[in-house]
Amino acid sequence: MPTYNCGKYILKSIDSVLVQTLNDWEIQIVDDCSTDNTADVLAPYLEKYPQIHYYRLPENGGPAVARTEAIKRASGKYVAFLDSDDLWFPQKLEKQIAFMEKTKSYFSCTAYSCMDDDGNSLHYALYPPQKTDYRKCIRLSNPIGNLTAMYDQEKLGKFEVPMIKKRNDFALWLQILKKTSYCVGMQEVLGTYRTGRKGSVSSNKLKQGKYHWQLYREIEHHNFIRSLYEIGCWAFVKGTHIGLNKRHYL
Repeated sequence: MPTYNCGKYILKSIDSVLVQTLNDWEIQIVDDCSTDNTADVLAPYLEKYPQIHYYRLPENGGPAVARTEAIKRASGKYVAFLDSDDLWFPQKLEKQIAFMEKTKSYFSCTAYSCMDDDGNSLHYALYPPQKTDYRKCIRLSNPIGNLTAMYDQEKLGKFEVPMIKKRNDFALWLQILKKTSYCVGMQEVLGTYRTGRKGSVSSNKLKQGKYHWQLYREIEHHNFIRSLYEIGCWAFVKGTHIGLNKRHYL
């Protein structure tokens, strides 16, 4: 759980882990030098729950640095990701691990619902493809929700998140998909994503194009023509939402 100035939200995110029906878990919180009250609101939880670990980076390094540090510190068989303003459903870990064992997969994700900054439901959910390989992950401009991703680190090992300010979760999935064939998508909503939080790294969509280009060219080292095609895929998916399985509900 990387965090930066999420004192307003982080306890709700942690609470969604505390109520998991599977109780063999730990949380590795890595604070990217928050300037709000994050450390203060966490203090009672850190005293009460020994499974919650907190580490503050010596200097602000961005979400990729914080995420990598959290992965380094994770000791369990499975590594799951939860940003400090999102929520898991109570059976998320239990159901997803059972799904991975049943499908004999090392990397998985689930569907997730969406809420606004104040926690109000937006009455829709996003469902991942049943199987996402490296190329499909790029063509669909990352259909894997960060709060739903989980991988088997006993089988795949540790990963270092590529140093890109935005889309670093996307960059990480591409690294994982170089070591396993697919991310298997569980067709069940098991978490809630907070959209459009003012000031969040992902909130400014207009600038994302340059980060996609950086990802394809500088991190994945794709040639110019291929990178142009992949930027086109991103623009097409973003503009039309074709390829995204979005379901509305009351």
